[in-house]
Amino acid sequence: MGGQTACALCACPVEATGVADEQGNQYCSAGCRAVGTTLDLVPRHESSEAEPQDTSAATQFLHVDGMHCHTCEQFLERIATEKDGVSGAEASYITETIRVEYDPDEITVETLCDSLSTVGYTAIPRESLSTVADDQKRRTDDRHMDDMIGFRYAAGILVGMFILMPYVLVFYPSQIPGFLDEMTLFESGPGPGEGIFLLPTFMGMASIVLFFTGLPVLRGAYVSLRMRQPNTDLLVTITIVSAYLYGTLAFLTGNVEVYYDLTIVIAATVVAAIYYESLVKQRAVDRLTELTVSEVTHAERDDGDGTTSEVPVEELEAGDRVLVTQGDRIPVDGVLENERCTVDEAVVTGESLPVRKQTGDELVGGSVVVEDRAVLAVGDPPTSSLEGLTNAVWDLQSASHGVQRRSDRLAGVVVPGLAVLAAVVALSTAVLDGSLLTGVFAGLATLLVACPWAVGLSTPLSVATSIEAGLRRGIIVFDETIFERLRETDTVVFDKTGTLTTGEMQLVDVDAPTDLLASVAALEKHAAHPASRVIADEFGVQTDGGTGAANTAAESPPHPQITAVRTHPTGIEGKDGERTLLVGNLGLFADQGWEVDSQIEQRAVAERKAGNLPVVVGADGAAEGIIVLGDSPRQEWEETISRLASRDIEIVVLTGDDGAAAARFESHDDVDHVFAGVSPAGKTEAIRRLRASGHVTMVGDGTNDGPALAGADLGISISSGTALAAEAADITILDDKISTVETAFDLGDAARHRLVQNTGLALGFNAIAIGLAVAGLLNPLFVMGAAILSGGMIAFNSSRSLL
Repeated sequence: MGGQTACALCACPVEATGVADEQGNQYCSAGCRAVGTTLDLVPRHESSEAEPQDTSAATQFLHVDGMHCHTCEQFLERIATEKDGVSGAEASYITETIRVEYDPDEITVETLCDSLSTVGYTAIPRESLSTVADDQKRRTDDRHMDDMIGFRYAAGILVGMFILMPYVLVFYPSQIPGFLDEMTLFESGPGPGEGIFLLPTFMGMASIVLFFTGLPVLRGAYVSLRMRQPNTDLLVTITIVSAYLYGTLAFLTGNVEVYYDLTIVIAATVVAAIYYESLVKQRAVDRLTELTVSEVTHAERDDGDGTTSEVPVEELEAGDRVLVTQGDRIPVDGVLENERCTVDEAVVTGESLPVRKQTGDELVGGSVVVEDRAVLAVGDPPTSSLEGLTNAVWDLQSASHGVQRRSDRLAGVVVPGLAVLAAVVALSTAVLDGSLLTGVFAGLATLLVACPWAVGLSTPLSVATSIEAGLRRGIIVFDETIFERLRETDTVVFDKTGTLTTGEMQLVDVDAPTDLLASVAALEKHAAHPASRVIADEFGVQTDGGTGAANTAAESPPHPQITAVRTHPTGIEGKDGERTLLVGNLGLFADQGWEVDSQIEQRAVAERKAGNLPVVVGADGAAEGIIVLGDSPRQEWEETISRLASRDIEIVVLTGDDGAAAARFESHDDVDHVFAGVSPAGKTEAIRRLRASGHVTMVGDGTNDGPALAGADLGISISSGTALAAEAADITILDDKISTVETAFDLGDAARHRLVQNTGLALGFNAIAIGLAVAGLLNPLFVMGAAILSGGMIAFNSSRSLL
């Protein structure tokens, strides 16, 4: 192969079956060659100068609870890189992951976690979430955090209810304009002079709500100030702190025109919205299917003295012999030492059909032994392809920075202008009035009137209602920017096996004598191949005395007695009484010298080209029929692709399965490209190249799709898939329907409209308050009324059905 040992696309080793393009570039498969020659080459690094690699540096992935925005990413990256021994850090709030490059001789993982566990964040090693127990502990901790937010919200409500009623009775009557002063309703109300003695109580209650209930908002504002990136938390903080300071200064100067009610109501309302958002997200977590974890933690090692012992996988050394029984997962990569076995490599390669292995063949860590057993010689170094895929997912996730929220971008524009406006008003008032105190009051009043705090309420309510609408339709979403990325999608890439297809072997067709099928089914019960199980279930005698789907003829033997069973690499042989049976592929029949009719042979060849699995069945030296099995396409896959294409979205099918299995998708008019036989690394590279020309959404279900899902701008996982696929994706489809992918796009459009509506309603508070100020009617009562009106309209609009 010209001395080249690495695939030009995915860098995998090029074996004897490798292929080359017209320029002489070597590829590990025809699929990788198709990707490499069809999609333009994209440079892997932007910089022209190669940076020297620090060989002493180690990489640590940390899971960080509490990340919720773009500012959090930058804040944690700064905290990490300020530590001695840390050379780099990349965080992603979307996946709550931070990747840290560090020198183990200067700083420990424990120190890193302690450093990043600050101001409400909690960092733990990512690998500690690999076990069910640790994951359950994390989810329990998440619930405790949610419960704490709920406690803060409850405290705000209780304090508010306790204090606002007397507050209303004491202060509001004196704040009504003169044309209402003569109304009998207020003639007996307490006057301002009496109210001033209650201000210390009101101030104390407002302090509790501000600094306890409002702590999550204050923390977000602190982080945004540290990073010099204003966000919605800062907008809310400006309003509630300004109201609190205005009231405190008023109290100290003997004035009863205070805004403590505004501090209490806004802080409690916004935290309530945050709490509601956290509850909806937790419900989304609880709805996730408990998927099978593919990682193997222990292995059965041959001790060399005729005994075996169970050892942790990390203790395996190169050359160790590991025993893997039928049905178990291979712990690490290696070479098969015994005669043969059949393995299912779909979890890593995406190939839907099991693969027969012979002595000396390579076995892939993470694949499952489905027939016979495997004696594995551990490779050097002792690593698993599955572990490599997992690390690739984490690496891509940590680099997948979240986009800045639209509302945070609004805050970034508003806050500087607001600060300048308040300063100008305060200074000019102080100069004209000759009083610094009057200027301070004017500046604080400007912040109260002009700051769009209600954006901080509309954002969590919009997010929560959008997530809840998705849940009702079987769509799990955790981050609001996902909706924005859905709307930006230019290309949707579909995996085939388990995504566009069911991923399960099913009966497609049968053309064989009825009296033979029951015997074939009984024989197949002695085999472990997935195809054998399907045949046995379809045509075997049922335990209730009935018969299988095709075993309906009266002359069929009710309980065939199978003897002299002999397995072959490509089939199985046995006897039913005096009749000899053979079940397998065309090659097996040729090897055994059995006669095959030309029609059966042609049908078998045609079905294999169509991507199905033809199983030839015969008796006493001749083939008598064929059973066709296949990985059937999902219902509505054609309609889904057509609807997505109508949005001017390019459709690509990317699969690790062979070209024959993917041929049916090439005939669809709206499918732009089909790349078959592509390795997991090749899939990731294909996604990278597609991203160079637009935003890419990847839809997949398998472990082998994990890096591609994480590397895409947006990943969508079908719930029937593996844990790694669900972890790598941004959206999980619960109902296992391909049509729900298109529903997710509809939800993204609806979420945008709702957010725009709520933002408009949020700015309504400022329109009302500024209008009151211009009319000379600005006072705490009307400002409170404007806040209640704006917040109520946002809540009502959010409660309406999204789709």
